[in-house]
Amino acid sequence: MRAILLGGGLALLGTLLGTRFAIHVLVAKGYGQLIRDDGPTSHHTKRGTPTMGGLVIVLSVLMAYALAKIITQTPPSASTLLLLFLFAGMGLVGFLDDYIKISKQRSLGLRSKTKAAGQTVIALAFAWLALRFEDSRGNMPISSAISFTRDLPGWELPTVLVLVWVLIMVAGTSNGVNLADGLDGLATGSAAMVFGAYTVVNIWQNNQFCEITPGPKCYEVRDPLDLAVVAAALTGACFGFLWWNAAPAKIILGDTGSLSLGGAMAGLAVMTRTDMLLLVIGGLFVVITLSVIAQVGWFKATHGQRLFRMAPLHHHFELKGWAEVTIVIRFWIICGLCVAGGLGVFYAEWVAGA
Repeated sequence: MRAILLGGGLALLGTLLGTRFAIHVLVAKGYGQLIRDDGPTSHHTKRGTPTMGGLVIVLSVLMAYALAKIITQTPPSASTLLLLFLFAGMGLVGFLDDYIKISKQRSLGLRSKTKAAGQTVIALAFAWLALRFEDSRGNMPISSAISFTRDLPGWELPTVLVLVWVLIMVAGTSNGVNLADGLDGLATGSAAMVFGAYTVVNIWQNNQFCEITPGPKCYEVRDPLDLAVVAAALTGACFGFLWWNAAPAKIILGDTGSLSLGGAMAGLAVMTRTDMLLLVIGGLFVVITLSVIAQVGWFKATHGQRLFRMAPLHHHFELKGWAEVTIVIRFWIICGLCVAGGLGVFYAEWVAGA
């Protein structure tokens, strides 16, 4: 438990203090955000705001976890090392995308196929490695079964399909957080709530861990307490960064942050055996992603008509005249309700019995 508190606290301090330094460096180098001309006109005032802020989150989480392990003198687990690999690897893809944008002064960074290829390589490498490293009970960092609040009986998949499933989850969550990163503080604040939920899930699973308290309701997972340290670090890092990212943002998360945070969400979901529950806990990101899919589908089906004034969904409300802060706070409320609902379902399943 001490490592969890250290991880969360150190990561919060890391982004709270480190982001201020990053803003100074990025402004000095002229690494500012480029704004799409077809977006809401109110966003033109954000042109030049320092971007790539997610780099501070990535570094803070990695350093906080390392320091927590050193201070508590406990070794890292295979699960957390793989989760951090996914987190940092997705952040690297986002960093390359952000750097190309600012260095070449264009609103598009990596080509879509190149970006997708980078995400695919990282996700498949994570999934392939996570199907190894069995513990004494035969549990691997991820299982071969699709899960909701735990593995679903009869839903075991062959290795190839497990790799595809993890790829879909990583790509879906990373791009979902990326789409939500359109208003000041929206993605960061929402991600903090989701990671806070997974901190609770991991702590609960550790308390009901089959290796410690065997029984009909126990959880067959791998390294839940160590995963809680990373989840707490992610929560703290997002809260610290939000100090600078809240409207009016002094720094923008960028693809470096959105892809890494989304990848970490997917990693925590598959490692806690709560694959499908992520659809509830991260419901806000699901709705935002579906709004883009619906907009594109409707546009093609009706030969040019739009379902929303603009997608993702938060831009639709902007064009309807809602203030940016109003949209962000209301979307945070929706995210909080999704998180509370997801945790409620998770606990209710345990109360009802496996």
